[in-house]
Amino acid sequence: MRILPLAALLLAASAPALAAAQQVAPILTAPEAKDVWTRARPAEARVTHVDLDLSVDFDSRTIGGVATLDILTAKGADEIVLDTLDLDIASVTDDRGTALPYSFGAADDQLGRAMTIRLEGAKRVRIAYRSKPGARALQWLTPEQTLGKKLPFLFSQGQAINNRSWIPTQDSPGIRQTWSATITVPAGFTAVMSAQMLDGANGQTLPDGRRRFRFRMEHPVPPYLIALAVGDLAFKPTGPRSGVWAEPAMVDAAVAEFGDVERMIDAAQALYGPYRWGRYDMLVLPPSFPFGGMENPNLTFFTPTIITGDRSNTDVVAHELAHSWSGNLVTNATWSDSWLNEGFTTYFENRIMEALYGKERAAIYADLDYEGMVRDVKEAGGATAPSTRLHGDPGDGAGSLDYSKGSIFLRTIETAVGRKRWDAYLRNYFDRHAFQPQTSAGFLADLRRHLIRGNKALEARLQLDRWVYQPGIPDNAVHVRSKTLAKVDADLTRFNAGGPASAIDTRGWQTQQWKRFLDNLPRKQSAARLRELDDALGLTRSKNAYIQSAWFDLAIANRYDPIIPALEEYLTRVGRNLLVRPLYAGLKAQGDWGEPIARRIFAKAKPGYHPVTVGAVTRILDGK
Repeated sequence: MRILPLAALLLAASAPALAAAQQVAPILTAPEAKDVWTRARPAEARVTHVDLDLSVDFDSRTIGGVATLDILTAKGADEIVLDTLDLDIASVTDDRGTALPYSFGAADDQLGRAMTIRLEGAKRVRIAYRSKPGARALQWLTPEQTLGKKLPFLFSQGQAINNRSWIPTQDSPGIRQTWSATITVPAGFTAVMSAQMLDGANGQTLPDGRRRFRFRMEHPVPPYLIALAVGDLAFKPTGPRSGVWAEPAMVDAAVAEFGDVERMIDAAQALYGPYRWGRYDMLVLPPSFPFGGMENPNLTFFTPTIITGDRSNTDVVAHELAHSWSGNLVTNATWSDSWLNEGFTTYFENRIMEALYGKERAAIYADLDYEGMVRDVKEAGGATAPSTRLHGDPGDGAGSLDYSKGSIFLRTIETAVGRKRWDAYLRNYFDRHAFQPQTSAGFLADLRRHLIRGNKALEARLQLDRWVYQPGIPDNAVHVRSKTLAKVDADLTRFNAGGPASAIDTRGWQTQQWKRFLDNLPRKQSAARLRELDDALGLTRSKNAYIQSAWFDLAIANRYDPIIPALEEYLTRVGRNLLVRPLYAGLKAQGDWGEPIARRIFAKAKPGYHPVTVGAVTRILDGK
């Protein structure tokens, strides 16, 4: 049958979806917008709104209930394809309760199974289902794995394609959806989500003692941003628009650490326009959270490893806040262009840090980004390695190049056209593309239309296509150099020339200075030299998770046995990918000495890791 393009039929959207959304976000149909990580066919039929009515069961480690999907179809289409991963489906009906036929495609370990539903004219579909205990997006923690040791804990991590393991929908960043949720939890628990909380911090108490919480997201968002956490949680404000959720024993420390967040919001708005999400609250999770932060709207998820008492890691807060524009407001349509989220955000983060703390503080981060870019390109195989392109196969990028190379690309444009002109362009860019998906090709076309405007000399100087589509580092890359880090480099030079570790004055050093020093020490060190470093600088006993990770990495490279007890304690306490993955990789690389240590520690630590971390470490140890 002939199916008319969905883009021409937006006015046919179901009334509930249109009532919930400010707009129905467009579906991009250009070839580069095709998402190979979804089985959905959104040009024929797409989800515009998801309503969840779910109960959380800690005993079975499952979430179950009903997902009601509002559907928009092209003329002639009578089926919709969803993404699912290990969901137990009980029934599929329309909104009148009439059963709808459905079937599943072949299973894939990464993508799950396509679920095809015959619509038979339905504009709303109700799916009764339950997640599996091992759902990839969900981590279930025992009371012993939490700070308070009182109640178990649950949190989700949706990016990139994990939410299909607990929500049957079209799990692609290019298929933006509004959503709402009713979450029922056992007595004594609090549920929070990445949306407006409708009934206050205590929810509604049901006759059986359970508690019910309701949430609503009125803006169309990519489905990976639907996030949930349930546990023993308390809240304290950090300002009129912001506050912290955390386990009760962690709240005060988090409030102190995040005390500049209101100033960050002001600085971000002054740069690139209004914050459009209402509140900016933050959730501090247990140490097993696999990332530094996750930019879930209204409620950023953070690792406790950034809470060091000196606000030296508040760049992570600035980064996740910046995602409220780049990533959440304007989103990569596919994961081949994740630099549009991360590169933009890293650049924006730096501008926020400069506005709050001055040019030198921002220069520290920019200098480290450049260093990281050079290192990642080298480790990927050099300037011709395909994985060093910004636009490439999803999941195939080298290191953190989406962040570093992407941000340096934007800084290079800023330097070429001037900050005033660049800021005006970016502010208008976010306005023009608000709540929409984007591709690299779309961004470059927008640049050429609204910034370059036919200036051939400027076009040649910027090397746009080389930055995005070619490997390596273009020769116009702007390297911002930090005077603070130059002093650390001088300490490095003296130490490498044989100077004593005791001569290094680390008073006032923050995380970034420590990282610069430790990451740039030669990987070959004698046991005596390592002992000297540890005795003089207190590396093993540091309370800073970043410092410990960098130190352990160096020690592992030299098979330095004295750190093994502290390393084991660290790896069983911290689950952040950025910090633990290099340590397992280092141990694996040490063969007969290191691999048995890695496997022994991983067996002990694995129950406390998120599935994302488990998968990453498993691939390292299995050589995949």
